[in-house]
Amino acid sequence: MLAAVDHSETDAGPKTAPGSERLCVVSRKVRPVDEMIRFVVAPDNSVVPDLKHKLPGRGVWVTATRKDLTEAVKRKVFARGFKQDVKSGAELVAATEKLLERGALDALAMAGKAHQAVCGTSKVESALADGKVIALLHASDAAPDGVRKINAALRREMEEKADATAIVTGFTSAQLDLALGRTNVVHAALLAGPASRTFLVRSARLAGFRLGNPGYGNPGLGDVAGAPANRHA
Repeated sequence: MLAAVDHSETDAGPKTAPGSERLCVVSRKVRPVDEMIRFVVAPDNSVVPDLKHKLPGRGVWVTATRKDLTEAVKRKVFARGFKQDVKSGAELVAATEKLLERGALDALAMAGKAHQAVCGTSKVESALADGKVIALLHASDAAPDGVRKINAALRREMEEKADATAIVTGFTSAQLDLALGRTNVVHAALLAGPASRTFLVRSARLAGFRLGNPGYGNPGLGDVAGAPANRHA
């Protein structure tokens, strides 16, 4: 059951009850907090994103899309929400997206350390044959032929599970290299586990920000969040 909705423009602090809803200061629509981003005022009077809902002080909420955040900056709604002059320039949009991206890649690094990720075409195909894969990762700069080959193996080996398997394409090979501590990572597969789940949730949230679909971060995949992750990002 959802918690009571608070229609005020600022919250009372970082504590957020599960299932809470908040008012978006841009659209004036009430949404679940999982589809929004909390912002607070830093000591230097600049507005900063609080992705984990832990930063102290009052916060205002914006629907988690690049479009809504850009509009918030353009219309200077943070000054209205916080009832004070604040620094909230265009760089806030890029900084927020970078933090979302960094959070997803940090989770991927944890998945790698927890042995929940395998890299390389042959290892990915072997994991698919074992039916253990919950998500595929293709570098955004991967060759189309390689992507088609592995996606075909997904459909062939996992059959009815194929449509429930996330496909993440929003990161470059260089980013995957750094996250997984390997070189030339073009294709990878994720196995079930808490770190993999966290990565899928965060990568879906990033995709939703980019695509203008805040609900993209809350897809249902049974016990695994993230389907279809950033399939088109």
